[in-house]
Amino acid sequence: MPPTVPACHPHPIETQEGYVDWNGHSTWYRIVGNLEAKPAPLLALHGGPGSTHHYFAPLERLADERAVVLYDQIGCGKSERQVGIEWSVDLFREEVAAVRAQLGLDRIHLLGTSWGGMLALEHVLSGASGIVSLILSSTLADVQHWAAEQRRLRERLPADAVATLDRLEAAGAYDDPEYERAEQVYLDRHFYRGPKARAELERMKAERGREAYRAIVGPNEWTPTGTLREWNVRSRLGEIDVPTLVIRGRYDMCTDAVAAGLTAGLRNAREVVLEESSHTPVLEETERYLEALQSFLRESDRA
Repeated sequence: MPPTVPACHPHPIETQEGYVDWNGHSTWYRIVGNLEAKPAPLLALHGGPGSTHHYFAPLERLADERAVVLYDQIGCGKSERQVGIEWSVDLFREEVAAVRAQLGLDRIHLLGTSWGGMLALEHVLSGASGIVSLILSSTLADVQHWAAEQRRLRERLPADAVATLDRLEAAGAYDDPEYERAEQVYLDRHFYRGPKARAELERMKAERGREAYRAIVGPNEWTPTGTLREWNVRSRLGEIDVPTLVIRGRYDMCTDAVAAGLTAGLRNAREVVLEESSHTPVLEETERYLEALQSFLRESDRA
């Protein structure tokens, strides 16, 4: 029998919110549950950059068993939104380390989704200690391979959407409302396939950080022009020796080929594919997602 995850907390769960100050920057965090209690807490790194913590709301249901730590990365949500910052992978890697150090997160399970999974890989490969397990959710190890797969998905969109994207990309009109409507066709297929409107995604959209995304990634998922454009850690995945769960949706931007690039290189990985989901299975198939996480976390705790 798979583990059951409470639909809601039968009693109030301790919560704490605040700010971590580091290198002149300020990062907002939220802790649900008791950090002093065992087992090891779950630290979750959201995507984007700039996508906010909001779509991780279902993860808080795990706090009956372990503390869950969320934060808004610099450039979005309730964290510092400074314009003109020098955006880099190093900046976000320093932020993870600062959050762990100041909140006393010596031993953690580390979850990262999409860009957050890339950041989780960066954190582990930097030599970070105390990682009990790693959850790579809808993520990647090679930006150029990812972009090629997104171009393949893009070309399978309806002809009118592809024509609109082609025309407006040629003009550099990425902020044109017509472009955003055409791009939404891709997002409806491969980012979130659930009921609309979804409060968590509406809040994320309202508080997202465009500047960070454009600087790190580029104008869209298939045109990597930012500082991550040559990012590739596939050759280093064998250095990771902690239990790893690769979890994604069947219709995910993290395609079969992208996921294979992760699982083939990791020494101790398993894969879970949620058949009705795309890039946000935590919202699309919440029960199955949480059950898969809880089972994996408990097994990693015992190991």
